[in-house]
Amino acid sequence: MDTVATNTLDFGLILMGLTGGLALFLFGMEQMTNALKIVAGDGMKSLLAKLTTNRFNAAFAGAFVTSVIQSSSVTTVLVVGFISAGLMTMSQSIGVIMGANIGTTITAQIVAFKVTHYALILVAVGFAMLFFLKTDRTQQYGHMIMGLGLIFFGMELMSNATRPLRSYEPFIELMQRMDNPLLGILVSAAFTGLIQSSSATTGVIIVLAGQGFITLEAGIALAFGANIGTCVTAMLAAIGKPREAVQAAFVHVIFNVAGVLLWVGFIDQLVALVTSFSPASAGLTGADRLAAESPRQIANAHTVFNVANTFLFIWFTGPMGRLVQRLVPLAKVETSEEADEMRPRHLDDILLKTPALAMDIVRMELGRLAAGAYLMVRSSLNPVLEGTEKELDDVEAMDQHVDRLHGSIITYLGRLSQENLTGAQSVRLYAYMAAANYLENIGDLVETNLVEAGRARLKDDFQISPSTQEVIGILHEKVCYSVEQAVQALANFDVEMAAEITGMKDEINQLASTAEQHLSQRLTAEEPGRLTGFRLESELVEYLKRVYYFSKRIAKVITEEEIVYVASHREADSNEVE
Repeated sequence: MDTVATNTLDFGLILMGLTGGLALFLFGMEQMTNALKIVAGDGMKSLLAKLTTNRFNAAFAGAFVTSVIQSSSVTTVLVVGFISAGLMTMSQSIGVIMGANIGTTITAQIVAFKVTHYALILVAVGFAMLFFLKTDRTQQYGHMIMGLGLIFFGMELMSNATRPLRSYEPFIELMQRMDNPLLGILVSAAFTGLIQSSSATTGVIIVLAGQGFITLEAGIALAFGANIGTCVTAMLAAIGKPREAVQAAFVHVIFNVAGVLLWVGFIDQLVALVTSFSPASAGLTGADRLAAESPRQIANAHTVFNVANTFLFIWFTGPMGRLVQRLVPLAKVETSEEADEMRPRHLDDILLKTPALAMDIVRMELGRLAAGAYLMVRSSLNPVLEGTEKELDDVEAMDQHVDRLHGSIITYLGRLSQENLTGAQSVRLYAYMAAANYLENIGDLVETNLVEAGRARLKDDFQISPSTQEVIGILHEKVCYSVEQAVQALANFDVEMAAEITGMKDEINQLASTAEQHLSQRLTAEEPGRLTGFRLESELVEYLKRVYYFSKRIAKVITEEEIVYVASHREADSNEVE
């Protein structure tokens, strides 16, 4: 083999090929990931909803989600977001984090196949789907296929860029040093922490192996380092989050580091195991044999390592959770109940990149907003009819909670609208925005109209008769029921309950008509202030009818959203049949 001198190598061209190929690899990974999150979003959501069952289901869910989004660190970031949003406890997250390491091995298995010469075909097919097919689902499949093609094309560019180094002795000597496990782990961990993608590191390792630069032992050490370096993303995501989210990030660190420490002394045994069932190229020797065998062997070693670690450590989730709780104890933060009520509990920026999951946490926050609006309606009647100025002030103050939470939800939905949403998700987003506005309107109606009517009663020193209070109370009770049902229908996406609310229109109108007839009879009675009383009492009846109107609008949002959901799925099914 001819030795290439230092001055004959164009290092600028090599660096350009490496960085350009890595950029295409990462861009393709992002393209494919974003499309998969949209296409498989409902599947991820249903799996994550079952995480509370047991640790094995949690591990399976973590493996599935990571195989979809192709990054264990992103899965851990999602877990941090779930904990921050109150959707998951730290103990439930441990199984997911363990399963995530299994899911990330899919990347190594895919890139280990010698399919880079099909890269541009995949790019062309994906682009054709984007250009000629305009339905949401086919567009996402186009992004996914094109992203996969860019991943392979990026690998091809990196492979071509490094090919001249096969004869460059200083580089070969550097790669041979990677046989030192400690050095290989440190270099790979640093590289992964820098680019924040263990999948990209794995791709680079397999590209180098495909050129015959590294042995299986070195590849295993570098894969170990990638498992440690990927923890950086989760740690960064936990900054500024609740302590339970920080604990989840620490679980990721402890699990990955402990797994590497456990195996680092058994690399030779892992090599023997992997070579026993991986394809061999007996007719080749030296670097050519390494290039032919190492990529698949490294991918298999990566899978064996992560699967074995998960099955081993999953029995110790309890002790691991207690260890993390000792290392990162929950801080005792004293916050007022009022501040806690004003602060959104579920909204987290991390989940914006996964719209199917972000929609669910918005719905949960809408449930809190609806509960606040319902409490205002329920608590307002007695202060308005016979309460003091202080009691009316208390009802008015409750609207601050509703307004603050409403503002947070609308802002979050505005940011979510800038993400890549399907048509059905866009409709759902605007439906949720409408529901939030209707709930805020209920709060404003109580604060502005009902409370002001109560203050007018105090100003005029007017006493509402017991019979009138009873009639208005019956209407108020039915209106409260409609708001309560709207809260439950929104929280549980209950279409039947929403239909019941819209069906209450005639009953509400009948009760309002009965109250108005009673007020008209009172108007003819010889009582002081009867004109003032008639005006105030009539306004109360009208305001309560408007509260029901907003409850009905919320119910219609739910039923209309169900229609869109069914229609979108029928369209998707028909597209798949075609």
